[in-house]
Amino acid sequence: MAKKDYNADSIKILEGLEAVRKRPGMYIGSTDKRGLHHLVWEIVDNCIDEIINGFGDKIKIRLNTDGSITIADNGRGVPIGMHSSGKSTPEVVYTVLHAGGKFEEGNYKVSGGLHGVGASVVNALSEWMDVTIYTEGLISNIRFKNGGEVESPLKKIGESKKTGTCVTFKPNYEIFKNCQFSFSTICERMQESAFLLSNLTIELENAIDKKQVVYHYENGLTNFIEFINEDKKPLHNVLPIHGTKSGIEVDIALQYTESYNESILSFVNNVKTTDGGTHEVGFKSGITKAFNDYAKDHGLLKGKDTFDGSDVREGISAVINLKIPEDKLQFEGQTKGKLGTPEARTITEQITYENMKFFLEENKEMALTIVDKAARSKVAREAARKAREAARQGKGKEKKDKILSGKLAKATGKDNKKNELFLVEGDSAGGSAKTGRNRETQAILPLRGKVLNCEKASTNDINSNEELNTLIYAIGAGVGADFDASESNYGKIIIMTDADDDGAHIQILLLTFFYRYMRPLIENGMLFIANPPLYALDFGKYKEYIATDEELESRKKELKTNNYKVQRFKGLGEMDSDELYETTMSPESRSLIKVSITDAALAEKRVSVLMGDKVEPRKEWINENVDFTLEDNFRR
Repeated sequence: MAKKDYNADSIKILEGLEAVRKRPGMYIGSTDKRGLHHLVWEIVDNCIDEIINGFGDKIKIRLNTDGSITIADNGRGVPIGMHSSGKSTPEVVYTVLHAGGKFEEGNYKVSGGLHGVGASVVNALSEWMDVTIYTEGLISNIRFKNGGEVESPLKKIGESKKTGTCVTFKPNYEIFKNCQFSFSTICERMQESAFLLSNLTIELENAIDKKQVVYHYENGLTNFIEFINEDKKPLHNVLPIHGTKSGIEVDIALQYTESYNESILSFVNNVKTTDGGTHEVGFKSGITKAFNDYAKDHGLLKGKDTFDGSDVREGISAVINLKIPEDKLQFEGQTKGKLGTPEARTITEQITYENMKFFLEENKEMALTIVDKAARSKVAREAARKAREAARQGKGKEKKDKILSGKLAKATGKDNKKNELFLVEGDSAGGSAKTGRNRETQAILPLRGKVLNCEKASTNDINSNEELNTLIYAIGAGVGADFDASESNYGKIIIMTDADDDGAHIQILLLTFFYRYMRPLIENGMLFIANPPLYALDFGKYKEYIATDEELESRKKELKTNNYKVQRFKGLGEMDSDELYETTMSPESRSLIKVSITDAALAEKRVSVLMGDKVEPRKEWINENVDFTLEDNFRR
């Protein structure tokens, strides 16, 4: 395909910019720390689109001491000619919404950016932005202020044979209140991009503390899998899979480990597809078919017996990355979280099947090991299915009732979406919660002691654990591969523990269980952590509740009287039922933390390190990330 000239005529204007400053959440999701970093991703995505299409191989990012950030690439550079609108092309790109080269056919074969929205949105939400462009043998500069107002028009400032674009911007911190850039967050995201593009080098610098990091991976996805499985026990070397059909390029790397859990990450044109899509479906179908065909060909399955997809994926880690031309690219819904291209399923399935079948035939000993692992998973899955079917038919009702008897205080309301399940630490707090709750919509399940660490447990361990069985029966939507969030008896599951070390440990154990065996609860925004107060200021006639030490000190300075007592809550059990409801359970006055997964690869690695079998990686992470001189690290 011939490369089309990239010049001023390539830029097309679709609409204005004004709405961004009025409703920033519509464009970047939020104005919290996540939204602040979204500004970085928007500019970086433009750099990535240049590199993914063969223009450039380096990105440099620097956090500056004044709160600004610099992002530079060595791509072609933004065109500097005059646009048909009468403005310079860079002014159009950085001030007009939906103005960009991605709208003109031929400029980009594949693209992952947000079609020209990003640069102008970042400018609109910045105190100032400075853009230096290297192209056509010239160095040009344009500067903006006050969310997009041109402070200094495009001008020549020098000559150079270099090409690329360097953007420095300082976010409007009146919009992003109490937020600051996180060097570690940016590093984690950039490392992922370096894994996906093996020709890319990313250099990062934090001018504040002089930290510098460089990411470059010659073996791309293979290195990605090695990174994910660094703290697991692999069963074989990473298997790379590559193929191209009908213009769709498929790159996959996979590895089985001794773990019981699967971890699959998928991308399209370097954009993470958090909700999967046709390429993930194709991968899963291809690998299931390959194992079933191998097992039947070698007499490892009898008659019409087959492995289920979850059986053959037990312990697998895989990264799927597709490059799809713009004319074939389809996403479902408003976001790019789920691929909808039908052709991608068939192509990914074929390429996966052919490569996996060859791998199994050429590695008999390893194939038998993985098939044996799948067979054990199949036995456990079928036993669990029979138990659930018996329960649905009433045969297991006696067991279910026995397990829940005296533990679960049910909600009387019949609308599951409105009902809430509180998982409460201890019988004392459970008693207060049962007394003070809204009986129509709130159910209470007291937890006795600490639950099983599911990162180290098999499916059989889960099925035989009484505490987890109680939880599984209470939620009523199955577990593991058979879990269906739509069948949950509750629209919200709320973990409510003491604000101390034990409470934090119980939270982590429960979060590990939900992450491994009921992940759709998290993905559908149904899992929460209650945020009980640490203090009460007792003024005699009324009480005021305080969540943190910082808030307490701030409130003390505001008060003009000392006529109050400070009560420190050591646990939920210290509150009476009315107090517990008012501070922690009432929808009108409570504070809940929604559990979400923002980085699937990082979440997988964190759970493996912090909850897995290996002690040394956990010890190393704690020593690097926990400041033992700060008491607050051990409070929540």
